[in-house]
Amino acid sequence: MRQRQVLFLCTGNSCRSQMAEAIVNARLGERWAAVSAGTQPAGYVHPLALAALAEIGIDHQGRSKLVDEYRDVPFDLVVTVCDSAAEECPVWLGPGRRVHHSFPDPAKATGTEEEIAEVFRSVRDAIERDISQLLNQFEQ
Repeated sequence: MRQRQVLFLCTGNSCRSQMAEAIVNARLGERWAAVSAGTQPAGYVHPLALAALAEIGIDHQGRSKLVDEYRDVPFDLVVTVCDSAAEECPVWLGPGRRVHHSFPDPAKATGTEEEIAEVFRSVRDAIERDISQLLNQFEQ
C-alpha cells in the first residue's frame, strides 16, 4: 500500500499543526507521511506543544515552516486546523483534497502553568482522536 501524504496547515505552525504532524507520523506512519506548515509561521515550535507530545511518547523535532515550501507537493489531503488558516487557505493551489477541522489554539490559554499545560494536553488528545478518525475515513 502506498503511503499517503497529508499537510496540516495552520497560521503560526507552532502548536496544532505541529502536534498533528507529529502524532500522525508516530501513530500512523506506516500509512501516512505528515508535514505541517503555516500561512504566517511563528518561527518556533511551542515548548508546551513539545512537552505535551513527549508525555505520550513522541519526540518531535519539527520546525515552523511557511506553506510555500510545499506548494508543488502532491498531497492526498490538506487539513486546515485553525479558522484563520481556513480563511487564508483558498489560495492553496496545490493538489489534494482540502478539509477543515478546527481545534482551539492552546497558545492563547490563560491561567496557571498547570492549567495552560492542561489545555495543550486537551488539544493534543482531540487532535489524536479526531485526525486519526479523519484519516481513516479518507482511506475508505
